[in-house]
Order: sequence, then structure tokens, then C-alpha cells
Amino acid sequence: MTVFAHILFFAALLANFVINFIHFMHMFQLNSYSAHEQLEWWKKNRADMWKRAIWAEVYFVLAAAVALWAYFAGNELLWVLCDMLPYIGTVLLSAGTITAAVMAKKPAKKKLVYTPRVIRMCVTMTIVYGAVCALSFIFLYEWRLYFAAVTILPWFCVFMPCLANFINKPIEKAINDHYINDAKRIISELPDTTVIGITGSYGKTSTKFYLEKLLSAKYNVLMTPGSFNTTMGVVKVVRGSLNATHRIFLCEMGAKGVGEIKEICDIVHPKHSIITSIGEQHLETFGSVENIIKTKFEIADAVTDGTVFLNYDNEFIREHKIDKNHVTYGINGGAWDYTASDISVTEKGTDFTVHHGEEEQRFHTKLLGEHNVQNILGAIAVSHELGISFEELVFPVKRLEAVPHRMEILDKGNGVTIIDDAFNSNPAGARAALKTLSMFDALRIVATPGMIELGEREYQLNKELGMDAAGCCDIAILVGERQAPPIKEGLLAKGFSENHIIVAKDLNEAMRSAYSVQAGRKRVILLENDLPDNF
Repeated sequence: MTVFAHILFFAALLANFVINFIHFMHMFQLNSYSAHEQLEWWKKNRADMWKRAIWAEVYFVLAAAVALWAYFAGNELLWVLCDMLPYIGTVLLSAGTITAAVMAKKPAKKKLVYTPRVIRMCVTMTIVYGAVCALSFIFLYEWRLYFAAVTILPWFCVFMPCLANFINKPIEKAINDHYINDAKRIISELPDTTVIGITGSYGKTSTKFYLEKLLSAKYNVLMTPGSFNTTMGVVKVVRGSLNATHRIFLCEMGAKGVGEIKEICDIVHPKHSIITSIGEQHLETFGSVENIIKTKFEIADAVTDGTVFLNYDNEFIREHKIDKNHVTYGINGGAWDYTASDISVTEKGTDFTVHHGEEEQRFHTKLLGEHNVQNILGAIAVSHELGISFEELVFPVKRLEAVPHRMEILDKGNGVTIIDDAFNSNPAGARAALKTLSMFDALRIVATPGMIELGEREYQLNKELGMDAAGCCDIAILVGERQAPPIKEGLLAKGFSENHIIVAKDLNEAMRSAYSVQAGRKRVILLENDLPDNF
């Protein structure tokens, strides 16, 4: 056997492993470095995994069968065939690498970020991979058996991120504990900075952005950017940006499981908190609505001498009694502390009147829809309680901009308007988006892949999405053949014409369809959700 054959084989093996490992590491990062979420992803994407490993498996089965037969039968002719195994393996593994490379050509919506944690996992993976190769070589004395057995290593890339993460767990915990303790120290050294915690199944990011704009009329405000709402995301913001000049720190807190909001509260100790909503989101990880309620109210439990602001339009929040000082708000006519009435929505924006006791004030925003009024009202309530008058808030409310990908109205020219609501759809938010779409005098098109992470309720809730869409749109474009059936069933159940339903394989095809259908007529296209790369 020539050295050249060995080099070819191991180059093909290494290339196959690396390109697939990068993919599975990317998915592991998108799955929040959670072994449980990665396992659920494996179950849903078995076909993808087989496509990536099939060539290696074909070679493994072939090589193992030939090598073992030759080894036990002592057939010299078969040993000659064994000499060809590295060349055969090079061809098949190269085919597998090309297959994986072609699959990787699809542009990622959120690319793998080589954080220090990922780099540490890659180092661990390299050590483990090398050790397995060495042990295989040592214990399989016959090199032909070794070439057959080592080909199973491409499967290692499937579970290697989880294994590397498990091995590194003590190291990661020590590093995280150091950063968390440093963040706690920084918070403790800023007694004049008021921390306001914000959470909710939906609406928390929009409320945070609106509140930052309103409070900035009087205070120097820092908010966690984008969706930096995990424990380590918040820690990074505290350590990298928060300082003594900030009078208010708006801290968004997200969670996929019980105890995760408490973990953040134990670091930043919010004086005030806001719960914007509670609904059927992330049911796959929470398990039940009761767990969601328990987790969201962890932010209220953390408040000692401050105020908890509660959206009383939400029945789950309204029915959960707390013994903390709290302020309620809503737009549905209840006897809350802050209410909005006389809501008027046009294509140019929304007007509404805010009431608080004997005070009232008319506001205008360029944002569309009652759900935006609800979030703005929450921001107004907090700002007013912190000493900013209604009159001082009129101009900041008028200047509010849509949060990117959250009911963002985009004029694309040529009679096309896009309502970009592509960020993380949920049942209540989708209904609000569809209601906004229904008010436009144009050809109304909804493009959606439906909603995910809803556990056993996913099919039913997507069916209800279709039923809601039937009365609000003229054309329904369902993105993804796997996600389409429940939405289509809901549309048809409400008498929606099947001729007006289009199933597209991805968002690009959906947009081409939206632009081509009844060209020349004014069109409004609602993009309701955009699934992440790990779906």
C-alpha cells in the first residue's frame, strides 16, 4: 500500500468530517448549546443527516464486509481487493464531501459565530477525534480492518458538538461564573442606576425599544441590544457597556425554560419590571402554559421596593394575582391604571387617547395596529410613573420607528408595500399582523411558513393561523411543503379558494410568486415569520 493512497484517504476523511462538523456545530449554536434541543433537531432532520453520511456509510459497510471476510476466510484474492479500500474510500468520501458542500451553499440567515466557546469546543473535538483514530489504529492490528473501521468517524461529527460541550462543561461553568460575578460586581457599584426588567412571550423587544426612546427624553438610558436576552447576553452587555453615566438600564429577559429569568434577575436585580404578554410560545421546551406563567412571573418575584407593570389585556397575566406594588395597562376597556381609547388606524399611522386617572392625552404614531398601541401604552405607563409628563411624551411617541422585522412597513416602490413581521411569529402576534393587513385597500398577500416550537399544539395553532388568514388576505403563500398542510387546512375550512393558495419551497420562491401574481395591481405583502436555519 503506497503512502499516496494513505494520504488521499485521510485527506478525504478529514474533509468530510470538517465540513459536516461545521454544519452540526452551527446547528448546536442555534439550538442554544442545548443537548436536548439538538436531539429534537436530530429527530426532525433525519433525512438531512443521512444525506450527509450516506457515502461514508456505504463505504463502511462495503469495507467492513470485505475486510472481515478476507480476515476470517484467509482468501488472498479478497486481500487484494482490500488493498483497493483506501482508493474506494477516497472516491466515496469525496462524493460525500461534495454532497455536504452543495448542501452548505444555501446562504445562512445567521452564520456560525466562532466565539471563544466554539473555539474551545473545536479544540476538544480535535483531541477526541485524534485519540479515537489513534486507538483504532492501535487495537486493529490489521491495517485493512483499520481502514474499514475508521470510516465510521464521519458519524462522530453528528454528536461531537454535544460531546465536546459535555467534556468542556466544568471549564465553561468556571468561565461563566467569573463573568457573572464580574457583572454582579458592576451592578452593585452602580447604586444610582435603575434597572428595569422586561419579559413576555411576545412584545418585549418592541416595548423595550419604545421605552428607550421615551425615557431618553429625560434620562441617559442603556438597553440590551437586539435580542440579547439570555443570561450570558445580558452579562456581556453589563460588562461591556453599562457605566455610571447611565441612569436607567433596560434589560430584556428571554427564556425557554423555568428558572432562566430568575437567573438573570439574580444578576441585575431589577427595581421595576414589565410583563408584556404570556402565550403559547416555546411550548416545546416549557412543556405547558403553566410553566410559561411561572417563569414570566419570576421577574415580578425579583422586585422588592419597585413596581411591576402588567399588561392586563392578557388573561394569563390578569388572572395571576401578585402581592407586589403593580401598575396595570391595557386597551380593551378594563378599569386599568393606564388605558387607551378612541384608537384610529389608517395607512398613515395610528391615533389614540391615553387615560390615567383624571389625566388624558391624545397621541399619534406612524406605527400601525392596536398591538403597537398596546406596547406603546406600556412604555408610556412606565415613563409616566418615572416622572415624564404626557405632554413631554407626545413628540417621542410621534417619532417612534418600527423595530426591524416586527411589523416594519417597507415601501418597495412600484405599488408594493411589505409588512415585515418575520421575527419569531406567535399566535397572538400573527392575528394582530393579519388584522393590520386586512385594513389595506390593495391585493393583500400573506407569505408564511407558520409557527414553530409549539409542541403538541403546533398543528392546531397553525391550522388556526390559516383560519384567521382566510378572512384577511386575497392570496396565501405557504412557505415549505412540510409546514404547509395545517395552514392550508385552516384556509380551506373557512372557504378560502384553493386556487389562491401557493406552496413555495422557500422564502425566495415565495417572494417571486408574490411579485408575479396579478402584476400591475397595488399589492401589500405580509411576511409572517421566517424560520431559522436550524428548522
